[in-house]
Amino acid sequence: MVYHDKSCAFNYKGKGRISIARFLRDFKKFTSKAIVKAIEENPVESRKEWLLKQFKTEKGTSFWRGDNKPIELWSNAVIDQKLNYIHQNPVEEGLVFRAEDYRYSSACDYAGEDGMLDILVIESWHGQKY
Repeated sequence: MVYHDKSCAFNYKGKGRISIARFLRDFKKFTSKAIVKAIEENPVESRKEWLLKQFKTEKGTSFWRGDNKPIELWSNAVIDQKLNYIHQNPVEEGLVFRAEDYRYSSACDYAGEDGMLDILVIESWHGQKY
């Protein structure tokens, strides 16, 4: 998983009847409320008013864009390609020199370090970490 100011990218595998559309709807709803609340309640956030104004729409408050770009991970090669792409985004943006140095990325977990979140590191069929 990687989060930066332009996007949030992660891998998801549904269980049972939970569709990707339903998962994304619920994920966006929950995280939007939590992020806006965290900004509102942060006493040291100097950009509070500016940030909250960025999320205002005619319908209320919206943190996420309305569109999604889900990609099916149908093979080990595709999983490898997408994980590499996700982890390299902060490097390409010039935020860090190494993917594992970006605080909001699971790249550090794949490099054998502890990240901010507990994640399941995906391993290929021959035991290598993607």
